[in-house]
Amino acid sequence: MKQYSVDESGYYGEFGGAYIPEILHKCVNDLEKAYLPIIESRQFQRDFSQLLHDYVGRPSPLYLSRQLSERFGAKIYLKREDLNHTGAHKINNTVGQILIAREMGKTRIIAETGAGQHGVATATVCALMQMPCTVYMGETDVKRQQVNVKKMEMLGAKVVPVTSGNMTLKDATNEAIRDWCSHPTDTHYIIGSVVGPHPYPDMVARLQSVISKEIKVQLTEKEGRDYPDYLIACVGGGSNAAGTIYEYLDNDKVNIVLAEAGGKGVDSGETAATIHLGSQGVLHGCRTLLMQTEDGQITEPYSISAGLDYPGIGPMHANLAVQNRAQVIDINDDEALKAAFELTRNEGIIPALESAHALAALEKIKFKPEDIVVLTLSGRGDKDLDTYFKYEGQY
Repeated sequence: MKQYSVDESGYYGEFGGAYIPEILHKCVNDLEKAYLPIIESRQFQRDFSQLLHDYVGRPSPLYLSRQLSERFGAKIYLKREDLNHTGAHKINNTVGQILIAREMGKTRIIAETGAGQHGVATATVCALMQMPCTVYMGETDVKRQQVNVKKMEMLGAKVVPVTSGNMTLKDATNEAIRDWCSHPTDTHYIIGSVVGPHPYPDMVARLQSVISKEIKVQLTEKEGRDYPDYLIACVGGGSNAAGTIYEYLDNDKVNIVLAEAGGKGVDSGETAATIHLGSQGVLHGCRTLLMQTEDGQITEPYSISAGLDYPGIGPMHANLAVQNRAQVIDINDDEALKAAFELTRNEGIIPALESAHALAALEKIKFKPEDIVVLTLSGRGDKDLDTYFKYEGQY
C-alpha cells in the first residue's frame, strides 16, 4: 500500500525531512520529541477542543450551494472556514501551536505571513495568551495588505517589513528563521503552513485535520455517508488543503483536487504553479518541489493572491502529486477573479482570493450527477477587497 502520511523520519515518500542549521538543531529536536505526546494528551485535547468551539466558533458549517450544484451538475458543498474567528482556517493551527509552545515553556512567539491571515491569527492567540509576538512580512505584502498589518498591530504584535528579495512570503520566512536562530531557547516559531522542517508539516496538518474530521460527521448527517467523491482546495504552502484531505488520504474513493496559482499563465514567467513547474530541492528546512533555476536559485513566484505566491509546496502535497494521489490544476489570475465575483453575486459570499482558485477548478472537472463534492472556502475576502475593487468592472 502506498504511504501518504509522514514516516518516522519526517518524510512523505522522498519529500520532507529537517534540513536546518546546527543552531536550530536542539529547538527542532525538542519540538519533534514533544509535539505528539502533547497533542495526544487529554489536557491538550480538552483545551484545544474547547478553544476551537468557544473561541474560534467551530464546527464551521458545511453549506450546500444550490447554484454551484445546478451549474456544475453535482452536489457541491462549501466547507465554510471563512466563518472562523479572524476569517480563515489559519486560527485552527495557531490555537494548537500556542498551546504546544506554552506546554514547552516558550515565552515568545514569532511568525511569518504573506496575505496576513496567518499573522493576524498568530497575533490573536498571542493576545489571548498574553505572549509577545513578532510577525515578519514582506514589504510588498505589507503594502497590499494594510488592513491586516493594522489588525496585527492593534492586537499587540510587532510587524517587521522585510525588504530582501521579492519582499513577499519567501523572504518573510527567511527573516523569521534568522530570528529563530538568534533566540532558540525562549522562542517558538509558529509556521503557518505545512512547510518547514519536520515536525512542522505533520504538526500543522494534524492541527488542521479538524476540518476533515468535521466533514466526516457533517456528510454523514447530510448524505448518510462520511466521504465525498471529490475534495477540492487551493494550495500555496497547503495547510487548508492538508486539513481538508487529512482523514481521507487512504480512501481511494475520494478524488483529491489541488488548485495552485497559475498567475499570468504557467509558461508566462509570472506564476506560482510550483507542482507544475517544480523540481526537487531544499527550502526553509525541507526537501520538496520548488520553482528554481537549473543551478538551484529560487525563481520568484507571482500570484494575484498574496497567500499563494510561495515558490514551494508542502512535502505532503509534493508526494501526493508525484504518486498521482492528487490531481493538480493550475488556475490563472483571471479565472480566480471571475470565480470570486460569481460566488459573491450568486451566493452572497465574498471568498478570499486563495479560495477563488479552488472555486475556479470546478470549471475544469467533469462531474457525474450523483457526485458529492466538498470544496474548502479557506478564508473570507475582506483582506482582498482592494484587489477586487480594482477589477470589479471587468467581471
